Amino acid sequence: MKLARRAFLKLGVAAGTGLVFKFVPRRAWAQAPGRASSPLQPNGWVCIDSDGHVRVTVARSEMGQGVRTSLPLMIAEELDVDPATIEVVQARPGPTFPNMRTGGSFSVGGGFDELRRAGAAAREMLVSAAAATWNVPRERCVARDGSIVESPGGRTLAYGALVEAASRLEVPSAPPLRPIAQRRRIGQRTKRYDAPAIVDGSARYGLDVRVPGMRFAAIARPPAFGGRVAKWDAKRAKAVAGVVDVVAVPSGVAVVATSTWAAMCGRDMLDVEYDDGPNAAFDSTAFRKKLAEAAQKSVRPVRIEGDLDAALRSATTKLEALYEYPFLVHAPLEPMNAIADVRDGSCTVWTGTQAANQAQTALAQRLGIGEDKVTIELPLLGGGFGRRLAFDYALEAADVSKAVKAPVQVVWTREDDMRHGYFQPASAHWMTGANGDDGLPSVWLHREAGSPLNSLRRPNVDDPDFAAGQMWGGFDNPYAYPAMRVEYALVDSPVPSGPWRAVHAPSNVLARECFLDELALAAKRDPLEVRRAILARPGGASDGTTPELRARLRRVLEVVAEKSDWGKPQPAGRGRGIAGHVYDSETTIAMVAEVSVGEKGRLRIHRIVTAIDCGLVVNPLGVEGQVESAVTWGISGCLDAEVVIRRGRVETSSYTDYPVVRFPDAPPIDVHLVPSGERPFGVGEQPVPTVAPAILNAIFAATGRRIRRLPLRPGDLVG
Repeated sequence: MKLARRAFLKLGVAAGTGLVFKFVPRRAWAQAPGRASSPLQPNGWVCIDSDGHVRVTVARSEMGQGVRTSLPLMIAEELDVDPATIEVVQARPGPTFPNMRTGGSFSVGGGFDELRRAGAAAREMLVSAAAATWNVPRERCVARDGSIVESPGGRTLAYGALVEAASRLEVPSAPPLRPIAQRRRIGQRTKRYDAPAIVDGSARYGLDVRVPGMRFAAIARPPAFGGRVAKWDAKRAKAVAGVVDVVAVPSGVAVVATSTWAAMCGRDMLDVEYDDGPNAAFDSTAFRKKLAEAAQKSVRPVRIEGDLDAALRSATTKLEALYEYPFLVHAPLEPMNAIADVRDGSCTVWTGTQAANQAQTALAQRLGIGEDKVTIELPLLGGGFGRRLAFDYALEAADVSKAVKAPVQVVWTREDDMRHGYFQPASAHWMTGANGDDGLPSVWLHREAGSPLNSLRRPNVDDPDFAAGQMWGGFDNPYAYPAMRVEYALVDSPVPSGPWRAVHAPSNVLARECFLDELALAAKRDPLEVRRAILARPGGASDGTTPELRARLRRVLEVVAEKSDWGKPQPAGRGRGIAGHVYDSETTIAMVAEVSVGEKGRLRIHRIVTAIDCGLVVNPLGVEGQVESAVTWGISGCLDAEVVIRRGRVETSSYTDYPVVRFPDAPPIDVHLVPSGERPFGVGEQPVPTVAPAILNAIFAATGRRIRRLPLRPGDLVG
């Protein structure tokens, strides 16, 4: 059985309708307001005015990953203009941009060909217009730095002078693309164009939006999963200065006021009682025990290589281990928020979402109006990480606006965001292995007990590919073993779960890479050399891992070993750990962590060294930033972050009890790019899964203590 992660995403959990842009050439597009007449607009992404001004529309949400820089770069490459002079416009969902979903690390790779064609179409039309103006063959006209240059001859016409003539031409449906070897813009270290506005505070995030006559709302929601409001009294809430209304909405009771503070204070004074519903007894500690028990019971395999049972019977020694992973939450810096203005059979929403088209559809259905009556404006997102693939907060804003007949901004508090989001499922991993006579791992069993994602679409657990789709990083184990079996035990839970940066891979790769170290050290072999050796083995490709991918993983392992001084002696109490991964059958990554542990169990991460092969690198500076972001995210999830659930409700409430890494604890992060091929692959999620195992393997090297359960506590490292 072979199931690529991309194919699984298309099946529904985290993909939706489209993963790539749709190139739709048009002869004429509507003139943009306030611009000169007859612009050249061959498609939805590119518009050039008669003054030479270039606008590029970006159909992905910007949440810190830099798409408003990397995507225009690809158009600038084909159009041959300085990308710093381009005006970037945010797309709106609708017929022109039906696939704006931003997730799965597909923005750059998914749009690579389509956006280059968009820029190339405009370039070819300008070339044709210049050739006609000069009455020369097209072959003598070359695009260069915003102009068409005659060669030979040296005559020049700026794009603006050619716009009107070019706009009357047919749009080429398959314009030629520049060879990657001739690139001038792609591959250059390019600073984010929106960085100055973000730094000086002028950039507009969802929380910054204001519209005339708007109100503010805070919603009291049932604290337990599956609970409901039993009864409520608004008298005390309405007595709070600034509170103007209290209304029931599907998600709870909304307190509406003239300011966010007044709305939140009014909510605190609201008399409300809840029915905790069927999940009032759910407890995360008890559930983790249930997962651990399930992981130790054999279930139907999802991948088989060789005869594992026979291999285990003949093994002279075998190792067994249980790895445990907690519930986690996204915790973006900007909590959920949305403004909705429902009136006269239409709706306008201002919100940061990763799924604008799906939100538009859901809002139309909620309000009983056509999708063309729903307009969504997309400000910057203050962090997404998969949380904003859901848009429950936008639906809430529409519900409140409809009830009070005014534009309303719903703002979640930090506690709301921690307790009412969509969580990374907890899981347990039972590992069994044995080494062969050559000292290399020869037998491998990985059994995960976990829960499926249930927030965006209920998965079909009867689908034969369902289990493999839950085990990214386990099912698609890139290492070759003569005998291997991978199993998945479904243990359902009422906890709402959704895509969390790197989705299922972090827990599976944690168990896989740490247990591989255990086998290597049991044979007194170097963990790096063991990885290199078993990657060189033939066979074991039922997961889609090709010899080329194995070779690329070996290459990044070798690069990271060289750059991290792997094998160089360390002072006492200090150690290095390594981990590698092939993500989505595309990006290969290897990571080395260097750590020490103090007397009281305080972990210090001295350095993280990463080597990544994500194909063609469009913007090296952007890729480095993405890797640094992912490493920081992974460290936060590897320390003492955990969502605690008691009595069916989340007790975790803020960064105080769900700590993220602070500046004093953030290590230097060295990033080494190992480009390959002529296409870019994903990079936003890809580094996350290797962070935790590299750190835990380094802790063992430094202390001799094997950590198999997260979150990591100081007490785990002493005694």
